[in-house]
Amino acid sequence: MNVSRNSDSMGIIYFAWHGKAQEKAEIKGRLRADWRRFAEKVLDEDNVSGLNGVSRLWMRDDLFVCFALPQERLDRQEERLLEIGNDLQLDWEPRFMNAAFGGHVPELRLHAGVSFLDGGIASEEERLYDGIKRAIVHGQSTDAAERSLKRRALDHILEERLIQPVYQPIMAIQPDMEALFGYEALSRLPGSRWFDGPLGLFNFANEEGLTYALDRLAREKAIEGCAGLANGRKLFINITAKIMNDPTFSPGQTLLLLQKYGLSPHHVVFEITERTSIEDFDAAKRILQHYRNQGYQIAIDDAGAGYSSLQSIVELQPDFIKIDRSLIRGIHLDRMKGHLVQTFADLAAKMDIKLIAEGIEEVEELKYIRALGVQYAQGFLLGRPAPYIV
Repeated sequence: MNVSRNSDSMGIIYFAWHGKAQEKAEIKGRLRADWRRFAEKVLDEDNVSGLNGVSRLWMRDDLFVCFALPQERLDRQEERLLEIGNDLQLDWEPRFMNAAFGGHVPELRLHAGVSFLDGGIASEEERLYDGIKRAIVHGQSTDAAERSLKRRALDHILEERLIQPVYQPIMAIQPDMEALFGYEALSRLPGSRWFDGPLGLFNFANEEGLTYALDRLAREKAIEGCAGLANGRKLFINITAKIMNDPTFSPGQTLLLLQKYGLSPHHVVFEITERTSIEDFDAAKRILQHYRNQGYQIAIDDAGAGYSSLQSIVELQPDFIKIDRSLIRGIHLDRMKGHLVQTFADLAAKMDIKLIAEGIEEVEELKYIRALGVQYAQGFLLGRPAPYIV
């Protein structure tokens, strides 16, 4: 591989097959027989991503492709290199499997890792060796290029504060109650290529150890958009049980932000999602009591969807229980769902807890839960999420 041409702006992509399927003799033999021929043909015919100065190096069955990158800002070059590696991995893996095996092979993956050739290393041989080594390290995990691109996108979202809040109304549904009770703040991520909606974004942030930062941003954006919240109406903000361990999750910081927008803790209800477990109830109760002392209220979200709903309710004694939409959907047609929600209603009444039914989409569902004594509801039938409050 000759890398002398414009080597200060050159990248390497490392390709190697991984997976238990290679332990099978027929798979291993076909890889050795067909993989190099396939890759060489594709490189010759496809003119990789239209780039110039493409060269290649084989180390047994591992391929290293080196090419010149356009003269751009360093961050754009890094992104371009990752995108090329990701696109080629996504393209080559199924194409080769179809050509060599007639379809997908379980437990066989094409890994791709990328690196720059370091222009600060004087020797061309040392520069190439260093670039190869870093590309191999980067490509050890599955979908390494895609993960790197997702991390860049997540960092950009955090730096530029790109979360956009929307607000879904929560309505009082009993005859003697005011119609509009409050709003649940939901996060939206407009125009994202790398995340399958907010849930995908938050799941990835959790994997990258950035749950606290993303949750804090979502909370701040939700409050910023509620400057016109009427007195007495509530703003429901989602948090996970894990967030309670965040050393920066301070009621004092949130209080300052609320005051900036003319709000107080009495406007805010923290929704603790029931889809994540609470491992230490004693610690959680101490933390939540601290927030309650400031004037905040607490809701258990997704009740009925997790595995410890009743324990969470008994231990934390929330102000609100939000019944998951999986129990509400078609409740008028399902006796078991009706019995379960009735159980929640009976328990809530004895503990002086208010109920909120989520996911109301049909008039019959609304009528049924109203008859059970549920006080509040939200769902498309009652109002869709909007980027503003009224």
